[in-house]
Amino acid sequence: MIEADALILHLNPLQEALQPEGETNFSGLSVKIEQVCRQIDVPVIVKEVGWGISVQTARQLVGLGVAAIDVAGAGGTSWSEVEKHRTRDESRYRVAGAFKEWGIPTAECVATIREEFSEVPLIASGGMSNGMEIAKSIALGANLAGLARPFVVSANQSTEAVVATIEEIETELKITMFAAGAKDIVSLSKTNLTHRE
Repeated sequence: MIEADALILHLNPLQEALQPEGETNFSGLSVKIEQVCRQIDVPVIVKEVGWGISVQTARQLVGLGVAAIDVAGAGGTSWSEVEKHRTRDESRYRVAGAFKEWGIPTAECVATIREEFSEVPLIASGGMSNGMEIAKSIALGANLAGLARPFVVSANQSTEAVVATIEEIETELKITMFAAGAKDIVSLSKTNLTHRE
């Protein structure tokens, strides 16, 4: 009805489990995802909400017919922390707090999934805050990167602040590419990465 270009399914079992009103019936989800992928004419993208997608889960999603994966890894908004501060129940507050460090970091999700799946489109989100992080995610194997916090912060100021944020992120990305010797995004995606401790 809305002529959408894609359907994005959000996976948030931990958040649901921490909500008093949460929906924790995830039984048969794989079958349902596969049915959606087969029945609609637009690509289906699966997105985590801040705790990352493992390579095992990615393997399952690709087998179900998912067209792309947004890893939405740990490092950005923690919905367990949101639920912790949302509750007035002291016990639920402590339970939610136990999950503060839960999840797989975005970079790890991208690198491990890309290692196994060379063609699956990957979106890196979860903790992205600047152009250098976008460049790093592309060098690790992401096709796209998603950011929210920088825009939320600037949107609370003005439209001009949002435009300035976009320009700063673009400049950071260009400088990172220049410093890495990447003339374009394709070159950046083929950058030879080395691990440094």
